[in-house]
Amino acid sequence: MKNGLKLDIFPHIFPQLYFERMRAIASSNPALSATIMRWMNIPVLWNLDARMRMMKAFRGYKQILTLSLPAIEMLAGPEESPALARLANDGMAEIVALHPDHFPAFVASLPMNNVPAAIEEMDRAITRLGAKGIQVFTNVNGRPLDDPEFLPIFERCVKKYDLPIWLHPARTSKFADYPTESKSKYEIWWLFGWPYETSACMARIVFSGMLQKLPGMKIITHHLGAMAPFFDERIGLGMDQMGLRTHDEDYIALRKSLGRRPLDYFKMFYGDTAINGSAPALRCGLDFFGADRVLFGTDCPFDPEGGPGFIRAIIRAIDSLKLSDRVRRKIYYENAMDMLGMKLAVSPGGKPVRKARRK
Repeated sequence: MKNGLKLDIFPHIFPQLYFERMRAIASSNPALSATIMRWMNIPVLWNLDARMRMMKAFRGYKQILTLSLPAIEMLAGPEESPALARLANDGMAEIVALHPDHFPAFVASLPMNNVPAAIEEMDRAITRLGAKGIQVFTNVNGRPLDDPEFLPIFERCVKKYDLPIWLHPARTSKFADYPTESKSKYEIWWLFGWPYETSACMARIVFSGMLQKLPGMKIITHHLGAMAPFFDERIGLGMDQMGLRTHDEDYIALRKSLGRRPLDYFKMFYGDTAINGSAPALRCGLDFFGADRVLFGTDCPFDPEGGPGFIRAIIRAIDSLKLSDRVRRKIYYENAMDMLGMKLAVSPGGKPVRKARRK
């Protein structure tokens, strides 16, 4: 399978018109402007020709496009964010239409600070543009995803479309590591803050009962479930005792109302392989989620090389585990194809080609 199909479900991109609009917004935002200076040194992020040239080095490699940070709701208020989401989704849909051999599909971005507009844009992106799911971030300008206001968004994606939800961490240096300080130092907000942020979001989804309300919800956690696989027995044996450490809320009753062990709910999530090429971390995630819930993802182009580094390292890590061909096929493309409703056929030349199932 060295040169077989590899469907990357978590690379990031800025469509050109969206990127230009974001740069204009950044002109009055010093923090965002500084971030964009870094992005200008990653051409694969916003230059489509550079991206496709880079992809040629990996035979059989294709990308399901997701919009890069920052979240749309971080860029604009609820009145302006819907137009930004439309611009992003139109741009990704155009890329998919022009280059389907490189980019079989894209994931819709939503203005999460405007719930009615987010639902409307989800409907438009999926039914008219062909989006294969939605991307959300682990908080909405500081608000948790289990806030009841956001539930209609998840219900729509699950009950109407049966499509997955991409979950990306979102935390900045404003999340201080200590209450005596005003910001996180040494980029700890990213290094350890993002895995914590993802894990905390997963816990809120579990304990709020969202997975009971929506048992068919498929959430793909970026970076292979973050802390959950490593702390499996801390979640397991630890949260089997949930409530014994708390006296001002009845968490014992909450735990019993879940109907299943908390650990069982954590294992209902999915994870991508974007763990920077660490084979031990990949093995840990596979053992936790199982081969049916792990999907090939790279976080391209945010490696030190600006594109190919993570792809190369993650493929090497997967192949180093000596997995069976069946398991490797699941990780590299079968799980994603099944989740996105895309079917493979074989061309006369023997190469896999895409057939999308209409939702």
